[in-house]
Amino acid sequence: MACLEFFFDCSSPWTYLAFHRIEALAAEADAELIWRPILVGGVFNKVHQSVYEQRAKPVPAKARYHAKDLQDWARLYGLKIGWPTVFPVNSVKAMRGCLAAEEAGCLPDFARAVFEAYWGRDEDVSREDVLGPLAAGVGLDAAALLARIAEPELKAKLRANTDELIGRGGFGSPTMFVDGDDMYFGNDRLPLVRRALREAR
Repeated sequence: MACLEFFFDCSSPWTYLAFHRIEALAAEADAELIWRPILVGGVFNKVHQSVYEQRAKPVPAKARYHAKDLQDWARLYGLKIGWPTVFPVNSVKAMRGCLAAEEAGCLPDFARAVFEAYWGRDEDVSREDVLGPLAAGVGLDAAALLARIAEPELKAKLRANTDELIGRGGFGSPTMFVDGDDMYFGNDRLPLVRRALREAR
């Protein structure tokens, strides 16, 4: 069985797009899907600071196309994506929440709820009063999740995932690896991931 690792941060719209398709893609290829929550801001700070320069001085024509491209993909996938009032958002608690949800066996449901809240309903997912109801909505104990994300063990695990991605050559979200060292970046690389999984199988 092939292995597909999905390094992701819910603060990225392109990651939301890829997240929406990655489970079906893995199932189609009979591949093991491994969720790897990260803090993409930590990646940018270490290896991709040009992102901040691009945000500060966007190229107008490219920015217009970026907005169109995002909506084209969203329509293709049947998703609603708006531009949040709070951007970029501090996603550290949400991503620790994904790790806590993984321990409870429902990471995909919680991550999907975070994505939809942020990109679909313009909710500030850095806030515990937003994350708590999202956790409860997927059957988690909200108080327990919020307590868990403050614990050193989970903080260290999120840092370790982020550092591992950097060490393996990653520079953003979503980043996918097929069978350990075959790396793909971005929602638009999903067809290549599908081909790689078929070849691995």
